[in-house]
Amino acid sequence: MAEHHFHLKADWPGLRNDVGTIDAGNLVTKISIPKEMDGPGIGTNPDEMLLGAAATCYIITLAAMMERSKIEKDALTMESEAIVDETNGIITYKKIIHRPKIVLKPSASDRDKKVVQRLAEKAETSCMISRAIQGNVEIELEATILTSEN
Repeated sequence: MAEHHFHLKADWPGLRNDVGTIDAGNLVTKISIPKEMDGPGIGTNPDEMLLGAAATCYIITLAAMMERSKIEKDALTMESEAIVDETNGIITYKKIIHRPKIVLKPSASDRDKKVVQRLAEKAETSCMISRAIQGNVEIELEATILTSEN
């Protein structure tokens, strides 16, 4: 069994609406409360970072599964959306919606498209971030699978 350790340093010099920093090696940025929550909206915030973690984990997992299945693609892009609910002063990270757009080679068969649909669904349950938030944040998938033109 291998364990992988990741580290992050955070600095928060002030009060609620101040700006801090994080440094996780390849991720170095300012952080603050988003404008939508009456913060300064400088840098990133936990809401965006959780969405980013879920989205990048999903798209990398899907690409790896397609590669293992020997299904070639022309493009794999995605838009993701987070829904955060604030009711009676309680903030809840409610839902993440992934909208991958998978463009297969012109030679892709109907069978290839069905396999890719299954892989798109399986990638969501296989991604470690999805597994980590399972039961706390709903994850929805709206995959679009197309073939490119010659």
